[in-house]
Amino acid sequence: MAINYLILLSRQGKVRLAKWFTTLSPKDKAKIIKDVTQLVLSRRTRMCNFLEYKDTKVVYRRYASLFFIAGCSSTDNELLTLEIVHRYVEQMDKYYGNVCELDIIFNFQKAYFILDELLLAGEMQESSKKNLLRCISQQDSLEDMEVSPILLSISLHPPPPLFLFIYFYLFICISAILHH
Repeated sequence: MAINYLILLSRQGKVRLAKWFTTLSPKDKAKIIKDVTQLVLSRRTRMCNFLEYKDTKVVYRRYASLFFIAGCSSTDNELLTLEIVHRYVEQMDKYYGNVCELDIIFNFQKAYFILDELLLAGEMQESSKKNLLRCISQQDSLEDMEVSPILLSISLHPPPPLFLFIYFYLFICISAILHH
């Protein structure tokens, strides 16, 4: 049972997160996103959460203003896929504290990190909710330890204004690298 992709989509059709577990060209990814977006957004709320798309199944569920859409093989168990999606939402709820679309927009790196801890190559990697949250909190503490020495050195020895700009620029670059 492997998930091929997971897409988080707003009600307006904007992709908020996309994770691909199979190798596809950018053109194929764009086509899948376009087609699946049209299929899911055109469905009424009382309709089944499973649908067929080409030779695969699309399993989706709406949580608040976001659609969580998973693509899987036509032979995979839809209910199990739906349960994995629900597990992902539960973990994000615990981390963010009642997750919303803005949390994912402004802190997307954590949403990807939680997903990477939960799934590996589209397969469930960690089923324990407690272990998953522990890994996430460890990652947060590592990030705090990496950022703190830089900020501490700046506060103890205030550099001239030009160096402040360089420190700030390096801090942003390092943060961006660490979050990818």
